[in-house]
Amino acid sequence: MSQSQIINLDEKRDFEVNSSNLKHVRSFCREVFEKLNIKQDLKDELVLAIAEAAQNIVKHAYNNEETEDKMEIKISVSNGQLEIGFFDKGRPVEKDKIRHRKIDDIKPGGLGTFFIQQIMDAVVFKEGEKPWINHLILSKNLNN
Repeated sequence: MSQSQIINLDEKRDFEVNSSNLKHVRSFCREVFEKLNIKQDLKDELVLAIAEAAQNIVKHAYNNEETEDKMEIKISVSNGQLEIGFFDKGRPVEKDKIRHRKIDDIKPGGLGTFFIQQIMDAVVFKEGEKPWINHLILSKNLNN
């Protein structure tokens, strides 16, 4: 896909931190990706990566506990570079403990991180700037 075919955009939305809101996360992502001239397969993969990252925030940063906190998801495209930012106020990420389970260990769950790493070009964890605690950045070059 050539760079001239991909528009620049910058959209963000807040979501309550709970698993039942993941459908709203996916809907938001689909709405944003419909504005981009990229293949449907890639759109579907990106929605999967975002949903997995959002689920990991609910599960690991908040231990699936009820909260009134919100997470912010920001989707930006500039010059064919997609950047998806996740901001939350949950438990700080322990980067050295993030890993997926073994692929040959057949059981449900535990592969979200694997899928995210396979779909995206880069995955970066940062400390969030106030008021946020965690800032996850997923990046992908859409010009390929």
